[in-house]
Amino acid sequence: MPIKIPDQLPALSVLGNENIFVMSENRAVNQDIRPMQVAILNLMPNKIEAEIQILRMLSNTPLQINIEFVRLHLNESKNTPKEHLDEFYCLFDDIKHKHYDGLIITGAPLGQLKYEQVSYWQKIAEVFTWADTNVTSTMYSCWAAHAALYYHHGLNRFLRDEKLSGVYNHHTVDPMESLTRGFDEEFKVPHSRYGEITKADYQSIPELNILAHSEQAGVYLVASKDKKHVFVTGHSEYDAGTLNDEYQRDISAGVAAQIPENYYKQDDVTSKPSNSWRSHGCLLFSNWLNYYVYQITPYKLET
Repeated sequence: MPIKIPDQLPALSVLGNENIFVMSENRAVNQDIRPMQVAILNLMPNKIEAEIQILRMLSNTPLQINIEFVRLHLNESKNTPKEHLDEFYCLFDDIKHKHYDGLIITGAPLGQLKYEQVSYWQKIAEVFTWADTNVTSTMYSCWAAHAALYYHHGLNRFLRDEKLSGVYNHHTVDPMESLTRGFDEEFKVPHSRYGEITKADYQSIPELNILAHSEQAGVYLVASKDKKHVFVTGHSEYDAGTLNDEYQRDISAGVAAQIPENYYKQDDVTSKPSNSWRSHGCLLFSNWLNYYVYQITPYKLET
């Protein structure tokens, strides 16, 4: 079954042109099943790009999924048209009475700020608390992963002197773990962040399991033992050119950015990067939806 999204969402035509099966609202009303209800709290500046990347990952599952995009406030975005936000996004305050099978909270370009300095820290903390009782399983990405670990477990990151940027080899930890079922013993994931939490800090929390890590990039995938929380420090949803876009944006802003590691052929920034991580990204999201959401969530969400 496909993901169901609004008829006019830009991602519908983009993913359709990639031969990815998505279902418009008009077609979905004829389906006599109980679809998964998944909310996406999109904190990225370019929300349309992030929407397409995440929906692409969610599309490789036999489950039908109703997607609802959420934002924290009515502030205007520099990178996303107001009309788009007004049409396709709902406010958290307007949906917090509801229950969801799954919640995805994206990363945000806040890597060098202390959490309490973030303008919406109190609001995102409210979301973290709300998700514990209203969502079966939540996936936190990059900044959101570190922020949730700080909020729930008191794990504070340290900031690297240089941004971790590149594509790195990773290894799974437990061959019987359902979230990494089907993964190769070694797989690649892009990273783009300043924050870092040490392996020892993760291991100090009995409720957490480290599921995948990298010798260069550190811990990548962590989950709570009750499967309610999944923390992902990398970006398996990224397109082939996303790291390049970030690098060029940093250079244009006068940032002394390092060339993303293991990304360009022979570190030639004029070469076209290729995607070597999409299959594992799709598998991560489909495993999460199946084993951490569908197999656990009640038929009646309000229960």
